[in-house]
Amino acid sequence: MRPPIIIAILILLLGTAAMLRAQGLEWSFVNWKVRHDFPDVPRIDAPQLEQWLRDPHREKPLLLDVRTKPEYDVSHIHGAQRIEPGSDAASIGLSKNKLIVTYCSVGYRSAGLAQKLRDAGFTNVQNMSGSIFDWANRGYQIEQNDRPAHKVHPYNARWGKLLKKELRADVPAAASGL
Repeated sequence: MRPPIIIAILILLLGTAAMLRAQGLEWSFVNWKVRHDFPDVPRIDAPQLEQWLRDPHREKPLLLDVRTKPEYDVSHIHGAQRIEPGSDAASIGLSKNKLIVTYCSVGYRSAGLAQKLRDAGFTNVQNMSGSIFDWANRGYQIEQNDRPAHKVHPYNARWGKLLKKELRADVPAAASGL
């Protein structure tokens, strides 16, 4: 009786390990792709940004959420301003020295905007690695309509797997805007 139970447990453990390894490979790929395509964009990670935002002695950065309206409406980081993915730097009427941190779902769209801003002469722009998916996965606060939120728009079925299952908002495919 014991060998079948041990075999079942081993199969379960191996399956879980393979799933976690596959998820890790996706994050590794995302991070590599962002660094590869936008090598000149400085990065900040979620723990660094969270600490910065809590520090009463530091000037707060402008957070630019580079996601679609349906994504932003599900949740965002407190104080973030939404900017449409693909926007150009001219649409941001700010001082070129303003502290700016960009984020999106995983960091690619926001890195693209950060690069455009840097190319336009903005000097203090950083992109958040892992973006809102990593932020939420770490348990940092997100909001919707100035109230705490507990779900994040998954972007799509494939990329949404990078979010912890309990954090994925249930959004119809047609409502994803993608």
